[in-house]
Amino acid sequence: MPAKVYTEKDADLGVFKGKTIAVLGYGSQGHAHALNLRDSGVKVILGLYKGSKSRPVAEKQGFKVYDTAEAVRLADVIMVGLPDMKQAAVYQADIAPNLSKGKTLLFSHGLAIHFGLIKPPKDIDVVMVAPKGPGHMVRRLYVEGKGMPALIAVAQDASKKAKKTALAWAKGIGSTKAGVLQTTFKEETETDLFGEQAVLCGGASALVQAGFETLVEAGYQPEMAYFECLHELKLICDLMYESGIAGMRFSISETAKYGDITRGPRVINKAAKATMKKILKEIQSGQFVREWVREYQGGLKNYNKLLKAGEGHLVEKTGARLRGMMPWMAKKNIKGVQAAYAS
Repeated sequence: MPAKVYTEKDADLGVFKGKTIAVLGYGSQGHAHALNLRDSGVKVILGLYKGSKSRPVAEKQGFKVYDTAEAVRLADVIMVGLPDMKQAAVYQADIAPNLSKGKTLLFSHGLAIHFGLIKPPKDIDVVMVAPKGPGHMVRRLYVEGKGMPALIAVAQDASKKAKKTALAWAKGIGSTKAGVLQTTFKEETETDLFGEQAVLCGGASALVQAGFETLVEAGYQPEMAYFECLHELKLICDLMYESGIAGMRFSISETAKYGDITRGPRVINKAAKATMKKILKEIQSGQFVREWVREYQGGLKNYNKLLKAGEGHLVEKTGARLRGMMPWMAKKNIKGVQAAYAS
């Protein structure tokens, strides 16, 4: 049976009448939620740590900014819009001491709650609203009068109104215009981590690098390898995004189609799927999160080492030079964007 899709008629912004909403953090999701909710007529304040680079940015955009603890004390609904590995420490220091019965904690990802990094008191609501896209797109679609699809979930329902709060929030950020599905913290967290690791980020990155290396090691020019294994990937992903895998196959040549259906399963084969199942079990058991917590608390040494190695890969150097030859392609300073919305 298909999942129920919640739309505009299922949500009521009146839930927030007379209430104050606090968004903790002004990063990718935080800034989008804060701006969209405010533009939807909700009273929004921000909670940031002293010295945050985001303070002048948020104040310039018209928000009242408080220290994190004070924002929690003043608010009825508090969005924890902080990086996963920072949430537990901020919760212990600034959030927990200022929570009181009847408040609501809201997350855009379920990791900290599902894996017990944060354990809220039983007399508050705990909900999630997770847009299925990056914050800058959540904001852009809202401004255009559209919306980003989202997931909602309820972990604690002390008030018996938690779902209404989640739906109202989803409406405030524009997501009910596109459609909202209900899930659980467990399902959202585990499927999100799996998708990132095995397909969207880890799987795609490793596949591109392996294909690029195979061609270069066989004597082909790096530029040819870049075009075939990375540049044209966008075309295929766009076709899948718009029409599914079958729609993508309809749009490519018969030769490409035959190579797809006969050779693809040799690359992503039973061994690859067995590895995916192992990765999923590591997520479900909490092994991945325990490993990630240890890495974070240990100073991110291996994390930074692996990132640096990736940045030095020949595919990156080749791509940077080729993209510089494409005046029609929008050049994005991703690191600059991240710095502008530092939490």
